[in-house]
Amino acid sequence: MNKTRKKEVRLAIIGTGRMAGYHAERFQIVKHCRIVAAVDVDRERAETFCKQHGIPESYSTLEDLLARADVDAVSNVTPDAFHAPVSVQCLKAGKHVLCEKPLALNYPDALRMVATARKTGLINMVNFSYRDWPCIQAVASLVQRGTLGEMRHIEASYLQSWLPSKYWGDWRTTPTWLWRLSSGHGSKGALGDIGVHIIDFATYPAGHIASVYCRLKAFRKAPRNRVGEYVLDANDSAVLSIEFKNGALGTIHTTRWSGGHINRLHLKLSGTQGSVEIDSERTTTGYRISVGKDLDQGIWKDVEAAPVPTIYQRFVKSILTGVQDQPDFARGAEIQKILDACFKSDLEQKPVAV
Repeated sequence: MNKTRKKEVRLAIIGTGRMAGYHAERFQIVKHCRIVAAVDVDRERAETFCKQHGIPESYSTLEDLLARADVDAVSNVTPDAFHAPVSVQCLKAGKHVLCEKPLALNYPDALRMVATARKTGLINMVNFSYRDWPCIQAVASLVQRGTLGEMRHIEASYLQSWLPSKYWGDWRTTPTWLWRLSSGHGSKGALGDIGVHIIDFATYPAGHIASVYCRLKAFRKAPRNRVGEYVLDANDSAVLSIEFKNGALGTIHTTRWSGGHINRLHLKLSGTQGSVEIDSERTTTGYRISVGKDLDQGIWKDVEAAPVPTIYQRFVKSILTGVQDQPDFARGAEIQKILDACFKSDLEQKPVAV
């Protein structure tokens, strides 16, 4: 790795599917960052993506992209099954890596990613994108300062409705959605897709998990529960009963079947000195709190939080300064360990230590 501090980060995007467009738009407004290339196994799709976003070079193989010494960093927006092998390959090629979530398909693969990142000394981050919301950063700070006292009870949920509704299109006819319903196509279901977000969202302020009791379910959605090559066996809903290392109890649940909720994250933390609540359908720039004298009257007050930089800004800043920011691969691996425990718990139908 070249230890010389750079004045500009030259970035490439790996994978040019739906989420890649979001990455391109966000990185293009980050100072001192320039997107110089994109790669996809579908060369035509890569070329179309590059034209759409004004990116000068497109590739159909990762090897051709990584051969470019002038590429400093990559944004790994490939399907879940490729997160680990692609990220490791990029790190070994000397590229800083921002990887989409979940970090890997299992904890051992995630640990391999952590080990590679540490060995190379390169900047590594996982895209828990809801860390970008001012509300969660402010609430995490409240907990760290002891404003709520000792944690006692946590409620968290992530609700989507794209199975019963067509807000984001018809999943029955769109490979972008169908692969997310099929374990054979690398999906870990709602738990791996959006559950990973709410687990990070909840435990970031609330603390580490000691044990989890998880129930998963894939509902019948089509004749023979398949659409063409896609067997629809990945979980649609997940319910987690949790004990935290700080002694608190909590529930985390997520589903794609919650009609009327397009993309709702909810979190309520209750401690010995007060409670705080985030509801993304109300606002993502603030929170509600009942603390101190307000507890006796059951009074809740709305608080606006200060703006925070996005993970795209923090990734670029980390590369330019050489100072690793969060959430890094180690955090991604911690969440992956929880996901693995959830699958084991559902299989064994009992609580599993994390």
